[in-house]
Amino acid sequence: MSAVIHASLPLDASLPLLGIAAWSGTGKTTLLEQLLPSLTQRGLRVAVIKHAHHGFEVDQPGKDSYRLRMAGASPMLVASRARLALMMETPQQEEADLATLIEMMRPQHPDLVLVEGFKAWPLPKLELYREEVGKSLRVAEDPWVKAVASATPLVLPKGVEALPLDDLDSLVDWVAAWPARWPSERSPRELAP
Repeated sequence: MSAVIHASLPLDASLPLLGIAAWSGTGKTTLLEQLLPSLTQRGLRVAVIKHAHHGFEVDQPGKDSYRLRMAGASPMLVASRARLALMMETPQQEEADLATLIEMMRPQHPDLVLVEGFKAWPLPKLELYREEVGKSLRVAEDPWVKAVASATPLVLPKGVEALPLDDLDSLVDWVAAWPARWPSERSPRELAP
């Protein structure tokens, strides 16, 4: 993801957002796989928006939906009684537009939207950090980081919570409490000079 700071997002009280930000290889998707069942058990309806760094296919070449999309259908919606998928070609976009994706989630009325990736966008974030990945912490340069989950103790800026990365129950508690905290957490913190 580029270091470009993107336009503002709709950070209104009706749709709590939380970015899960980390360098590749830190375990964002693995953590989400572990968090989601526990959050659901607590009665939260959680939506996820995931950034993909490469082109990807949801449907398979040769299938009707693929053929129709390749023929020019945009968007292409395929639905069954079990699921639906909305596919659109976006060749004119350099990157996915998170603001548009959030608006696509809004009619589903989730209790919380977790955003995996999109680390340069201005939204509150939980940063995951693993020293063995060999990358720097982003918290010092990103005023939107509200907490850092790490397996090792870290010195963090004032106002940033430290969470134990390997304690799933603590992380579930923190994320489950996020929707209630959202109204007061919708702005960046001051960066130290």
